[in-house]
Amino acid sequence: MTDQNHPAFEHLRTQTIDALNLQVEEYRHKKTGAQHIHLASDNTENVFLVALRTVPADSRGVAHILEHTALCGSEKYPVRDPFFMMIRRSLNTFMNAFTSPDWTAYPFASQNRKDFDNLLDVYLDAVFFSRLDELDFAQEGHRLEFKEPEDPQSPLTYKGVVFNEMKGAMSSVPSQLWQSLCRYLFPTTTYHHNSGGDPEHIPDLTYEELKAFYRTHYHPSNAIFMTYGDIPAVEHQTTFEEKALHRFDRLDEIIAVGGEKRYHAPVRVEEAYALEEGEDPSHKTHVVMGWLLGNITDLNQTLETQLLTAVLLDNSASPLLHALETSELGQAPSPLCGMDDSQYELAFACGLEGCQLESVPEVEKLILDTLQKVTDEGVPQELLDSALHQLELQQREVGGDGFPYGLQLIMNCLPAATHRADPIALLDLDTALVDLREKVKDPEFIPRMVREWLLDNPHRLRLTLRPETQYSKHAQRAEQQRLSAIESQLTDDERQLIVERAKALQERQVQKDDDSILPKVGLEDIPKTMSYVEGSREPLDADNPASAPLRRYGAGTNGLVYEQVTCKLPALDEEERPLLPLYCNALTEVGVNGLDYLEAQRWQASAVGGITASATVRGMTDDVQHIDAYFSLGSKALNRNTGDMNELLRATLTEPRFDELNRLRELVSQMRARREQSITGSGHSLAMLAAGAGMAPSARLTHQLGGLEGIAYLKQLDQELKDPEALKAYAARLANLHARIQAAPREFLLVGEPHELDHLRGHIQQHWPEEPAAPDFQAFGLGAVQETVREGWLTNTQVNFCAQAYPTVPSEHPDAAALTVLAGFLRNGYLHRTIREQGGAYGGGASQDTNIAAFRFFSYRDPRLADTLNDFEAAVDWLLSSEHEWQPLEEAILGVMSSLDKPASPAGEARQTYQAELFGRTREKRETFRNRVLGVTLADIQRVANDYLKPERASTAVVSHSGERAVLESLGLTIREL
Repeated sequence: MTDQNHPAFEHLRTQTIDALNLQVEEYRHKKTGAQHIHLASDNTENVFLVALRTVPADSRGVAHILEHTALCGSEKYPVRDPFFMMIRRSLNTFMNAFTSPDWTAYPFASQNRKDFDNLLDVYLDAVFFSRLDELDFAQEGHRLEFKEPEDPQSPLTYKGVVFNEMKGAMSSVPSQLWQSLCRYLFPTTTYHHNSGGDPEHIPDLTYEELKAFYRTHYHPSNAIFMTYGDIPAVEHQTTFEEKALHRFDRLDEIIAVGGEKRYHAPVRVEEAYALEEGEDPSHKTHVVMGWLLGNITDLNQTLETQLLTAVLLDNSASPLLHALETSELGQAPSPLCGMDDSQYELAFACGLEGCQLESVPEVEKLILDTLQKVTDEGVPQELLDSALHQLELQQREVGGDGFPYGLQLIMNCLPAATHRADPIALLDLDTALVDLREKVKDPEFIPRMVREWLLDNPHRLRLTLRPETQYSKHAQRAEQQRLSAIESQLTDDERQLIVERAKALQERQVQKDDDSILPKVGLEDIPKTMSYVEGSREPLDADNPASAPLRRYGAGTNGLVYEQVTCKLPALDEEERPLLPLYCNALTEVGVNGLDYLEAQRWQASAVGGITASATVRGMTDDVQHIDAYFSLGSKALNRNTGDMNELLRATLTEPRFDELNRLRELVSQMRARREQSITGSGHSLAMLAAGAGMAPSARLTHQLGGLEGIAYLKQLDQELKDPEALKAYAARLANLHARIQAAPREFLLVGEPHELDHLRGHIQQHWPEEPAAPDFQAFGLGAVQETVREGWLTNTQVNFCAQAYPTVPSEHPDAAALTVLAGFLRNGYLHRTIREQGGAYGGGASQDTNIAAFRFFSYRDPRLADTLNDFEAAVDWLLSSEHEWQPLEEAILGVMSSLDKPASPAGEARQTYQAELFGRTREKRETFRNRVLGVTLADIQRVANDYLKPERASTAVVSHSGERAVLESLGLTIREL
C-alpha cells in the first residue's frame, strides 16, 4: 500500500485504520477540486464509485430520471444502452446506480483487472459525457403516448420507466410514511421533496430542465471519487485524468444542502394512504413521531445519537421498543423506528402501526411518557455496555455477503463526504468509541440526551397516516382528468407528433447498435476453476469418533467467531408445517433458562451480534421430488465472548420459554406487519414463488411458508390468537415442535481466524455435552408435487408483478446448465427491451431455479398485465424462429459465471460452502455444473427451450390490484385476496 499520486492530484492525508486492515488516502484534483478517497486494501475485489451532489428543488424526479438517462449512451460509446450492455460483457461482482435525497452514485466492483478497467472507462464517459438523448428521457422518465400508439384517437396515457417505478415504490406504506415524514420534518430544504419523483409531479419535468440540471450537478467540481482494493490510487487517478478530468475547469457554483429552519413548537399532521376497497380500515392507521437533531458533520453527535438509538430501540428489552411492542394501541412498532444518518441532518423517529385513528393522541402520550421515564430513572449500565458492544461488533465485522465489502465501507463514509465533512473519521471509530465509553460513565449522559434532543426539542412532528379506501380511485381519476384535459387541447398536428415520437422511440428500441465499440471480457478471462473454501470434517470430540460432526473453516474474520448448530428437521404433518417460520422467529425472541424474554434479550445484546434460527428444505440434486431438510441456530460474537455465545446458544436450543403467551402474540402481529409491508417491494419474488408452487414439494412449502400463501395464513392466525384458548393451543404446538427438533441429530459449524480454531472448538466441547438423538427420530418428508398453478393475487399496489413458471430439471441434469444460460439470453436479447423499455416496467427477466426444477419469467413494477404474459411466450418464439450470433450467448454465459463466482465475506463464503454441501451440492457437482455452463451452445439453448418451455405446461401467477380483477378473470386465473 502506497500513497503515491498522479501529478494532477494533491495528496491531503493518509490514515491507517487497524480495526479494518485499511489505509485510507485522501486526494484532491488540482484543477477541478474533485475529491478522491482511496481505501487501500489487499482485497482483489476492487470497487469504484463516483458520486455527485444532487439537490433537487421539487418532486419531479430530475435526479432519479437523470441517473437512468445518463446511462443510455455517451460521447465515446454512442450506443443506446451501454449500461445494460456492459452488464452482459462483464464479470462484475456488482454494478448499479443509486439516487439518494442529496447524492447520485454510480458504483461497480470486479475481481478481474481487465474487466475493472473496461467498466471504469464506460462509467467515466457515461457520467461526464452523457448524450442525454430526448428519446431516452421519454423512455426512462416520462412521455405521453396513446393507448394504441399508432391511433391518435385512442386514450392518452403516461408511460416511462421511472414513472412506473415510483408508482410501485409509492404503493409501499413505509415509503409513503418516510416521504410524508420528510415533507414536514424538512419544510424548506431539499429533503422536503421526493428525490425519486412523485408520480403526480414527474410529468411536469421537461427535457430542457433535465439537461440544465446535468450541466451543473454532473461536473467534476461537484464529484467525489471513491475506490477500494489492491489497485494503487495513482493508477485510478491516471485513468480519471486521461479519460475525463483534463477536459474540465473548476466550476464556481457550490452545490450543498443548507441547515433546516427549525420549528418553534411541535407540529401535528394527518395524511391518507390507499387501502383496497372492501378492507376494514380499523386498526390500519400509522402513527410516527419524528425529531430533527444535529448535522452529520459532527462525528461525536452522530455516534452519541447511534448510542441513544441503540439504548432506546435496539431490542425488546430497550425501554422505547418494549413500550411500543407491548402496547395494545397498535399492532407492531413502525418500520420507521430508528435514526437516519443518510442526510445532512440527523433524524430520529418511532411510532406504531395498526392503530385506531382515535388512539393517535394516546400513542403520542405513550412515547413521550416513556422518554420522560428514561430521563427520570436513567438506564442500567448493562444496557449502555450492551449498546457499545453492538457498535464495536458492527465496526469490526467484515461484510460483503449482499454487497461488496469495499462498497459497504465506501457507503458508510459517503454521506460525510457529500457534505464536505470528514469521511475518514466515520471509518476510524476506535478512538471515538473509547471516548464514548468514558462519557457513559456519567449516569446523566443518556437522560440528558433524551431531554435535550427529544423532550425539549421543539422541532418535533407527529405524523398520522390513515387508511382511505377511495384513495386509489381518486388518484386514478385525477390522473385521467389531467390526461383528458391535455387531450382536449391537442391539435391534429400535436396528436400526430405524439404518434411520430412513439414510432421513433420504438424504432430506437429495436435498432441494432454496433456494440463492438464497447470493451468486453470473454470466456478466456474466466478463472479455470471455481473459488473453494476448504473446511475440515471431524468429530466434535477428537477422542470419540461417534460424537457430533464438526465442520471448521479458517477465515479472515477480524476477531469474530461464527457458530451454528444444525439439526435434521423432524417429520411434520400438514397442520404443523406452517409453524416453521413462526417457531424460528419465536425461538430467539422468547425467554430462556428461567429468564423472561426481556432478560434474554439483554443477554443476547451483551454477548453476541444477534441469534438467527432458520429451517431450510431443498430438493435433491438429481430429483427435486425428494427433499432434505434442516433446522439451524447460529450466532456471531467477538472472540472474547465465545464462551458466552455457546452458553446462550445452548440455553436457546434446550430451554426456551413458550409459556410467555403475550410475547408470542406480539411476535405474530409484528411478523404479519413486516410480511404485509414486503409485498410491494418484492412482489415479483412472491409471484414467482406462487407460479412455481406446483413444480416441487419444496416449492409448494416455500410458497405456503414464505410466499403469498404464508402471508394469508399469518393474517388469519393473527386474528385467531386474540382468543386466549387459541393462544394457549398455539404455544403448546410450538413447544411440541421444539421438543422434536431438540431430539434430532445435530452437527456444528465453526468459522474463525485460523489460529483461533482449536481454542474456539474447546468452547463448543465445554458447553455442548454429547446428547444422542432420539432412537425413534423420523426425518422431515414431503409428498411429490406436480401440478399447474393459475392465480391472481389482489393487494394494495398501483402496478403489477407477473410471473410464469415451467417444470424443468434439477442441477445434476445435463440440461440444467443450458436452461440457466437460456434465462440470461432471453433477458438480454428480448425481455429487457419488450418489458422494460417498451412496456415501461421497472424490470423483467427470467431465471432457472434448479432447486425446484423450474424455469421462471417475471416482471417488476409493471403497468401492463396480459401483454407482459404474452411477451413471455413471445420470447420463446423469438428464440426459436430467429437467427442468433455467438456473442449474445457468450454474454449470457458470462452473466452466469459472474453470478457463480461472486465472492462473499470471508465468513459468508465458509457458511455458503457448508450449506451447499449439507444439501449434497459438493465441490465436484458444482464444478461439473460450472463446466457445463462454459460449454453451452446456441443449439443447446434452442433445444431446451423447445423441450421445456411449452405454453401448455406454463403456470401463471400475478400480484395486482382490484382494478385488474376483470383482466385476471378473463385470463382464467383464480382470484385470491390478501
